[in-house]
Amino acid sequence: MNVPLYIAKRYLRSKSSNHAINIISYIALTGVVLGAASLFVVLSGFAGLKDFTLQFSTIIDPDLKAQAAIGKSFVLTEEETLKLNQISDVIAYSKVVEERIFIKSDDKSYPSASIKGVDDNFKRVNTVDSILEQGNWLREKTNQIVVGSGISSSLSFGVLDYNKTISIYVPKPGKGQITSAEKAFNAVNAVNVGVFSVNETLNDTYVFAPLSLAQHLLNYQPNQISAIEFKLKDGADETIVKQQIQDVLGDKVILKNRAQLNDALYKMLNTENLAVYLIFTLVLIIALFNVIGSIIMMILDKRNSLQTLFNLGTTIKDIRKVFFIQGSLMSILGGLIGIMVGLLLTLNQLYGPIALKVFITPTLPYPVQIKIVNIFIVLFTISVLGILASRIASARITKNLVQDY
Repeated sequence: MNVPLYIAKRYLRSKSSNHAINIISYIALTGVVLGAASLFVVLSGFAGLKDFTLQFSTIIDPDLKAQAAIGKSFVLTEEETLKLNQISDVIAYSKVVEERIFIKSDDKSYPSASIKGVDDNFKRVNTVDSILEQGNWLREKTNQIVVGSGISSSLSFGVLDYNKTISIYVPKPGKGQITSAEKAFNAVNAVNVGVFSVNETLNDTYVFAPLSLAQHLLNYQPNQISAIEFKLKDGADETIVKQQIQDVLGDKVILKNRAQLNDALYKMLNTENLAVYLIFTLVLIIALFNVIGSIIMMILDKRNSLQTLFNLGTTIKDIRKVFFIQGSLMSILGGLIGIMVGLLLTLNQLYGPIALKVFITPTLPYPVQIKIVNIFIVLFTISVLGILASRIASARITKNLVQDY
């Protein structure tokens, strides 16, 4: 029989004759439960908020994107096109041209936009229907454009607003002094056929246009593009497909996945997640001071029993182990109860009645997501901190403490 474990479980279940010590023990256990529940709820809430944010930030990002390694563009040959078509795990790919532009509509101008010229395959790579707020998607080989809601609002034009003249300007490459606007800019007149809405940044930045129109503005050749966006089959090995595309296009492109395209956003969200975890871990550490106090009070209350155990031949090491196990069990038990409480609160936010949910706006419940990894993170954190707290408290037992009673 494991004597320290047996005695520790007895001490954990039984009540002390000193009512104050029982209250301290309940407070310590409650603190651990609330700390674990808070940590789990916060991690679940942040996981939901992260996915909610990325859902809108990456909605028009492809699975893979090949960008020019040097300069702003590269040439895609017919041979390379045929080889790309033979990659089985690629459902579709779209040729893209991107550049900063200047937009003018009547007496209003918008200098901070970017044009994104796309071909017909763009609708297969990205779910454009889900982002359209008004109108329709553009058609290839036309002067149609689809603008963000921010640009549409700033320039005061809507869909198929023929009373508004929309002009797009791109600086011409070259050297020397500018003597006239005609020589300085390439320009086209366009018709807006749709308005999209994704997030504030994209809504205020992007103008989608046919690939041919963008190439004309930039004086590109028909096979000269800025990037290629790829949609992969479900379950495709991204690493393998990435290498296959790289073998076809060579060193003239850099391939990035969705996370790498939004690396700044991912880094910010991960940093915030770590900061929240550390803050609530500090709360747990403070709560576990109660566990240390509870164990020390229990040691003092059980000094008579400890002397008896010592006289019967139990070593100081084993006596310390009793209270070490007791504190560890209290922390782990409190952590498990806290995780169950946190799960109930999170499940209520996901599936509970509307009256019991927390809302960001009157119609949008705060997003949460239950992840198994968060359960293990909370349990691991509680276990490690509880074991350390129990070690600190049990170390107060010395030979003199037992013998001097």
